Amino acid sequence: MTTSETYDVIIIGAGVVGCALARELGSYGVSVLVIEQADTIGEGTSKANTAILHTGFDCVPGTLESQLVRRGYELLDAYAPAVGIAVEHTGALLVAWDEEQVAALPGLAAKARANGYEHTAIISADEVYHREPHLGPGALGGLDVPGEAIIDPWSPLLAYALDAHARGVTFSFTETVTGLTRRSGATLVETTSGERRGRWVINAAGLSSGLLNELEGHHDFTVTPRRGELVVFDKLARSLVSSIILPVPTAHTKGVLISPTVFGNVLLGPTADDVDDPTATETTTSGLARLMAAGQRMMPELVLEEVTATYAGLRAATQHRDYQIHLHASEGYVCVGGIRSTGLTASLAIAEYVGGLLAQADSTFTVGSRRDPSTVVPPLGEGQVRPYLDAKRILNDPAYGQIICHCEHVTLGEIRDATSGPFPVTSLSALRRRTRALNGRCQGFFCGAEVVAALAQSHPPLPNERTGGPGDR
Repeated sequence: MTTSETYDVIIIGAGVVGCALARELGSYGVSVLVIEQADTIGEGTSKANTAILHTGFDCVPGTLESQLVRRGYELLDAYAPAVGIAVEHTGALLVAWDEEQVAALPGLAAKARANGYEHTAIISADEVYHREPHLGPGALGGLDVPGEAIIDPWSPLLAYALDAHARGVTFSFTETVTGLTRRSGATLVETTSGERRGRWVINAAGLSSGLLNELEGHHDFTVTPRRGELVVFDKLARSLVSSIILPVPTAHTKGVLISPTVFGNVLLGPTADDVDDPTATETTTSGLARLMAAGQRMMPELVLEEVTATYAGLRAATQHRDYQIHLHASEGYVCVGGIRSTGLTASLAIAEYVGGLLAQADSTFTVGSRRDPSTVVPPLGEGQVRPYLDAKRILNDPAYGQIICHCEHVTLGEIRDATSGPFPVTSLSALRRRTRALNGRCQGFFCGAEVVAALAQSHPPLPNERTGGPGDR
């Protein structure tokens, strides 16, 4: 789809960072286009993570990541309840299992203070077991991090995209960037659908951010996909753990954690294995065996519980221990690469930071010149009032009382809603993230046919390009 229009900004990538950028820049009084190679939002790195809202206590002090995670925590913690995203402030316990790890706790507390987080406390083994009585034997102490929280990891991305759409941002899907050429004060973005023109181009392409950076002639970093495998335990395991259980981190990884989820399950993971293939999101026998061995040590009762699912995600690891955010004014180019596992927490702060860089470089950008949308996302958390519990909603529309997925209590009305609107789901995988359908104990064994039929009945024709509402430009 070649167009003669020159956008003020073209964002490449519709993951959590790309959508946060679209939301932010949509308020700046400029025209914005988001290009995504998948057929909907959040189909890359953003769809699989540990669903934690990080305080940033263990970031490398003085880094941009540390700054943006801290700020992002504040922004997302305030934004989530305003738009209906589930968050639970469970706190976290970093558990020391040997004397060397005990000796590392004061340094981790000092690192937290250097990162601006003042609320950690070193606690005794007795206090650790008082807090988490189902932990395995041998814990010698711990570090309490009361601010850590769990969050619905999928709905922030949807909320950002809906905000951006309401502010007039255009999204184009199934479009892959193949070339970037600077010409006459604008960048010609060559794609599989034709050519686009933008005064500024922002690279928010996740695992492909290094390759796009090279297309622009920069070689600051190389992205190596880092696979993280996780195990999801059944809801009956939820009573075993009340907070996020963290190990003492290493230079390579934060290690295997045990965490409750806002959906009522318990997570064990992730692994951290560098891979060559940016599509290698399958789980492995060896990876799952390592996770179960770690779980056996940390919480033996947990590994006896039923496993609901396993999954793997890829993080955009680089050779640097920091985000790779760089503005090149003469080229009209901003790289937002190397966004690691903290990207969900930092997403709003990354967008705010990049918006500030652009406003300094280009007077066209005027902060906050468009209205705030009244976005509300569907409630997915176990602690929220889901549609099947909402008598008034069912009275107004009986489809919200017709349960299709009984494990997760997903209704026909929710499936119908997910297939409509500006960002309709296009696959069963996307439907899982939008509604929780098929994510339960039976993994679709009993409800799969009904879910597929409901999706097929509701699925609308999908235009390639979805443009924001009138009057918002």
